[in-house]
This record gives sequence, C-alpha cells and structure tokens, in this order.
Amino acid sequence: MSFCIETYLQQSEDYEIHLSRAGFRECARLIEEKAKTVIHIKPGEKILGARIIGIPPVPIGIDTERSTVMMPYTKPCYGTAVIEVPVDEDEIRKILQMGEKE
Repeated sequence: MSFCIETYLQQSEDYEIHLSRAGFRECARLIEEKAKTVIHIKPGEKILGARIIGIPPVPIGIDTERSTVMMPYTKPCYGTAVIEVPVDEDEIRKILQMGEKE
C-alpha cells in the first residue's frame, strides 16, 4: 500500500483525531491508555509515509479488529496530535514488525 499520511488527512474524512495541539507526552499517554494493542518504535521510523518523531520509545496503537492505527503526528506550528486511521492488514503487519523488542 502506497500511503502518504499528509495527503490522506487532506483528502479524506475517514480518520479520527483523538487529541490535537498537545505535547508529545500527553499524546503518548493517550495512546497507551486507549489503544487495544501498543507497540513502541524508535523515533524516525516511517509509518504511513510519515517519519514519526517524539520522545523514545514512541507508542503506536493498533486495533486489528477495526483495522486502524493510532499514532502521534507532529505538524510544525500545530503541535502534536493523536490520529487514528484505517489501514490494510499488510500495513498493520509492517508496523508490528517495527516494534522494539522489550
């Protein structure tokens, strides 16, 4: 799946913003609390066409039943948000493989 999160957010309404204009720690805490499954990745990893930045380890929420990914998304001048977007099973598999081994 070729995916660019920036373009997707501009052209689709099929996503959810759980928190916006927040600090990274607030966003990380929300993902840890709300997501069904949480993996942690290193800052700089690319998910859905965007390099994820934040304080390591960066939490990524995965809901395999709904086929969605919840992630922090930082946009200059706007701060960090927690977005949840639908993705296909291949993308979920790729993201799960990125998870840091604990």
